[in-house]
Amino acid sequence: MRALPPLGPYDGLLAWHSLFHLSPDDQRAAIAGFAPLAKPGAPLLFTSGPEAGEVIGTMNGEPLYHASLDPDEYRAVLAAAGFDVLRHVPEDPESGGATVWLARRRPAA
Repeated sequence: MRALPPLGPYDGLLAWHSLFHLSPDDQRAAIAGFAPLAKPGAPLLFTSGPEAGEVIGTMNGEPLYHASLDPDEYRAVLAAAGFDVLRHVPEDPESGGATVWLARRRPAA
């Protein structure tokens, strides 16, 4: 996600339980890099933490890095990359407590 090769464009993008393993700066860059991968009108679905911060959790006894931007910053970064937020569900109980984002790449002008 830090250096995606020239792929796509695709009808939709999914970054489920992955984007938040990048540093905040790398997340900003990754979201900007999603724009050329998405066809106009394509959805982008991803998860984040509920608020800005960095934590080290564990998985299978190993440390696991998590970071999130502030929700307002996600909105700004998505807008700058040409995505409109359609839905944002903080700590969605139907998704195991993940904060879920659904955005759409703006149609071509």
